[in-house]
Amino acid sequence: MPETTEHDYRRKIKTREELRALIGGRPRQRSVIMCHGAFDLVHPGHIRHLMYAKSKAEILVASLTSDAHIAKANFRPFVPQELRAMNLAALEVVDYVIIDASPTPIENIRFLQPEYFAKGYEYHKDGLHPKTREELSALESYGGELLFTPGDVIYSSSAVIEHAPPKLAGEKLVTLMESEGVTFEALRAAIEACRGIRVHVLGDTIVDSHTHCSLLGGITKTPTFSLKHDRQVSFAGGAAVVAKHVREAGGEVRLTTVLGQDAWRDFVLQDLSASGVACEPVIDHTRPTTHKNVFITGGYRMLKVDTVDNHPISEKVLERLTDSLKAHRADAVICSDFRHGIFGPETIPPLLAALPEGAFRAADSQVASRWGNILDFQDFDLITPNEREVRFALGDQDSVVRPLALELYQRARCKTLIMKLGDRGLITYRAPSPDVRSFFTIDSFASTVVDSVGAGDALLAYATLAMAATGSNVIASILGSMAAAIACEQEGNQPVKPEAVIKKLSSIEQSMEFV
Repeated sequence: MPETTEHDYRRKIKTREELRALIGGRPRQRSVIMCHGAFDLVHPGHIRHLMYAKSKAEILVASLTSDAHIAKANFRPFVPQELRAMNLAALEVVDYVIIDASPTPIENIRFLQPEYFAKGYEYHKDGLHPKTREELSALESYGGELLFTPGDVIYSSSAVIEHAPPKLAGEKLVTLMESEGVTFEALRAAIEACRGIRVHVLGDTIVDSHTHCSLLGGITKTPTFSLKHDRQVSFAGGAAVVAKHVREAGGEVRLTTVLGQDAWRDFVLQDLSASGVACEPVIDHTRPTTHKNVFITGGYRMLKVDTVDNHPISEKVLERLTDSLKAHRADAVICSDFRHGIFGPETIPPLLAALPEGAFRAADSQVASRWGNILDFQDFDLITPNEREVRFALGDQDSVVRPLALELYQRARCKTLIMKLGDRGLITYRAPSPDVRSFFTIDSFASTVVDSVGAGDALLAYATLAMAATGSNVIASILGSMAAAIACEQEGNQPVKPEAVIKKLSSIEQSMEFV
């Protein structure tokens, strides 16, 4: 990424302390007008608003609502605050940009004391809103004035975003990396640093089969499709594919799981052995190896048939699982929970108690349709639920994504939460500090989605390795996002190769060279 120079428009972005030093106190030789808003997408209505404001004073300050205080709609803001600030700074009409850390501009009005504060016409046409009255009171306290810009052109950022969201994934990623001091070289180095990390995966193994068929027609007497069997492709999924992702990325991995006494057990063990995964299976004669078979015709999933027994494991099986956890040293432990018998109210406490001390602890509980809950995994270093699983855990179907993620982060008492948002990407929450804010987002980088099943497993594996290797939740989120995108671009639960992650990173880097 290019270094910032004195001619770079980003020089206009200031802290409020820096800005006050530049514009001075009242009375001033040069008048100041301030505009405030989200500016999520800068559109013609914004431009006219800013141009009119600039015509009324010599210095125009554009004040941005910070990401933390935008909760007007789901998945907002669409553009993160650093990139919104750069968008405004790039406009010739704007002299300075500040990001307001407060929920309203009132504190900065009092702190900076601009001669004028400009509002859009829509805030005046139906009478003054109570919040606008508060802003007016702050201005009048020192002699400032409130102006309203003409209302002949009004656009809605929300309407534009909801109708056709612009593709800004690369720009958002580069902005995040720049603000966090992460380079593409550091991302590539992190992939290399994952090699040799010792990971113990504990969880439910699932055999995923794709049975491809041709549609022959329908039965006339009953509403039944007639399908011709063409071929079946099977993959070791669930906790098994998490282990395979880790191994493919260069980690030294051991899988502890429960299998039945059947042919699918042999399939799983052969597949894991060929992949270089050391497996310690506990054979449970009372249950089958979990098998999920989806019938696909013309690219459509016609039917899914599960062979499964979700009853809790016995005390004997539980003892063997805990013994396996205690016997092996690991840099990281991943609990991959699909609630097929291993994890439950009676088993989770002894299993978690058996985790090796000092190991990085990660968990994913993909159980929104059953009686599981990601909140069963308290005080973990990393948890990676999707939006549906978070809503299930909190019993909340209404909150927008950011407050929803914050609530789970606080209640799980985890160090890092990566909440998966499907084709919207992800949002990561972490402990804030003077140097970093509490959350950030990354858009999806899947180019063509072939099969989204298993993307979360790839994210979990790569994010865990990256956290164990670098300690950076930003690097972990980026590499996890890239791995998830690649998993979506291939059929079935196939392990993601690090070379594919590097190739995707290089493609993004090349496309962003102008930033």
